[in-house]
Amino acid sequence: MNRWLHLPFLMWLIVGIATVSYAQLPRGYTIGDGVADFRLKSTNGQTVSLGDYKAQKGLIVVFTSNHCPFSKAYEDRLIAIDRKFAPQGYPVLAIMPNDPAAYEDDSFENMKNRARDKGYSFVYAMDETQAVARAFGATRTPEVYVLKHTNGQFILEYVGTIDDSPQDGTNVQRRYVDEAVTSLLAGRPVQSPLTKPIGCAVKWKN
Repeated sequence: MNRWLHLPFLMWLIVGIATVSYAQLPRGYTIGDGVADFRLKSTNGQTVSLGDYKAQKGLIVVFTSNHCPFSKAYEDRLIAIDRKFAPQGYPVLAIMPNDPAAYEDDSFENMKNRARDKGYSFVYAMDETQAVARAFGATRTPEVYVLKHTNGQFILEYVGTIDDSPQDGTNVQRRYVDEAVTSLLAGRPVQSPLTKPIGCAVKWKN
């Protein structure tokens, strides 16, 4: 009898724990949402904001990191994407969202070294408070958000992975970011606006 009396309490406890856990997860923007401005320090010694790109047709925001092997595997492809689309109005903005205390490789000094050594053609910024990553709902590095600039506002048009071959750049069949930006430049809707990001989990601060 006592076992059944305890059942409602156990169910309440399970639901409560699940609710707390869900509340701690980044929810972020959904397709069609307007993205709020932000300001971050970058490895070039300046601050960068969404407003800095108001003259562009859009923006390719990539949450990435130094330590993650998936991020490293995508570096050259990310540089290629920026070199292809920045002249057409869709530059890349890379943001490092991790707590650098988790991995020394993700320190700001090492970010500057990485940007210099790899010759990044795009801005590389640090999300020190992790507020931007939470606003976007980023959970992985790398994870991409393609924004379209419309009537003075940046609208989210694509979320997910860069392509379908996270480890081997020579075996790519679908270039999702390339497809998304190409469609937007042509005035067409993105065919696959949501894909699953494959990479390392964002290291949140305690």
